[in-house]
Amino acid sequence: MDTQSKTHSLALAATQHTLPFRILVALAALLLLAGCVTPVSPAPRASLVGLTADQAVRVERNLRLFDSVWFTLDRKYYDPSFHGVDWRAAAVTYGPKATAAPDEAALYGAVNGMLEGLGDGHTRAFTTDETKDYHAQAREMTGFRLLRVDRRWVVYEVLPGSPAEAAGVQPGWIVLARDGEVLGESIRLPLLRGGEVVHWEFLNGHDQPVALALTACRVSVARHEVRVLPGGYVYLRFDEFDWATMRWFSRQLKRHRDAPGVVVDLRQNAGGMLLALDFTIGEFFDRGFVYAVSIDRSGHRRNLKALTLGSAHYRGRLAVLVDHLSASAAEIFAATMQEQHRGIVVGHQTAGDVLSARLRSLAGGGMLEYSDRDLRTAQGRRLEGNGVIPDVEAPKADLGDLRAARDPDLDAALRRLRQP
Repeated sequence: MDTQSKTHSLALAATQHTLPFRILVALAALLLLAGCVTPVSPAPRASLVGLTADQAVRVERNLRLFDSVWFTLDRKYYDPSFHGVDWRAAAVTYGPKATAAPDEAALYGAVNGMLEGLGDGHTRAFTTDETKDYHAQAREMTGFRLLRVDRRWVVYEVLPGSPAEAAGVQPGWIVLARDGEVLGESIRLPLLRGGEVVHWEFLNGHDQPVALALTACRVSVARHEVRVLPGGYVYLRFDEFDWATMRWFSRQLKRHRDAPGVVVDLRQNAGGMLLALDFTIGEFFDRGFVYAVSIDRSGHRRNLKALTLGSAHYRGRLAVLVDHLSASAAEIFAATMQEQHRGIVVGHQTAGDVLSARLRSLAGGGMLEYSDRDLRTAQGRRLEGNGVIPDVEAPKADLGDLRAARDPDLDAALRRLRQP
């Protein structure tokens, strides 16, 4: 008997409650998603006594969303063993939390609590606002990124058009506290709302204290950057593999096709569309080839092929910059250039977050991203959990580098490109 048919056979006491019987059945279905023969021990359940009509609607909405996420992964997640997680027990643990959630934030917190158990960076649920940000490539933020340097949190990038840029924040500033709380060794900054004020405490480039109240606003996180470096080498940075970036990248390579070498900076690149990756890899080759293989939960394999239609066919030297934030398609790009002996990879080991994912809309405007296929390179390397080891390990940037706008990774790449 499958899980769904079992839940419909449950008998449920329906006395002393204000909810329709069908909602109680739905709740029981979530709480008792166990085996087909022997039910698990009853899970803690939210109290249903005395709920108003509005609360009843919320409970039913919560249940439907949670159920949609759980069953999607149950049927389609690439690993039928769920990385060793007891998937039905996860429903019993997190179902009541989702049911009792008073608002969207708490609901998605419960859902993502369940998904985080998989240890999969490509599987998570996005709230309505996060979904809008995801598609718009923008975030409500104060506008700078942090890096752990010598046991301190240091600003390493200030985003253009951000409140931080307007306030004069600079790379190399040391961040001491946020809203009066000293930053610890590990941080997870909360999502912000537009207009929300955040009080930051810094030490500036002269180690003088600076306190700033920055008002969060919507800031674009999509970066396209091109620079011509000494010797005619070209620096190209982009942070996502998508259609717009693919076209921009091709135009830049065609414009600079006579450059002796190109540095492609993927240190902020978290991945993106595989089809965009197909064309981006193809910019450096004369004909297509299989660069990776994807594998679904049944073991079916599908080739991923570089596409050269409209390609720049760039023939100059190539260096690819990567670090711990380079993920997914960015890692495949770097690994492909290694395996094809087309370019050198410079920097630091990548994230090891390399699976094929799908997006599914959720009721109310949210979204589910989940991994539906595993990936291997053409030579059989599994990058998930392993990452890409660079050909050239560059020295890590220190505080002096950040304050002087030095880039050890880029310097190392240029030294290699200039070698005979």
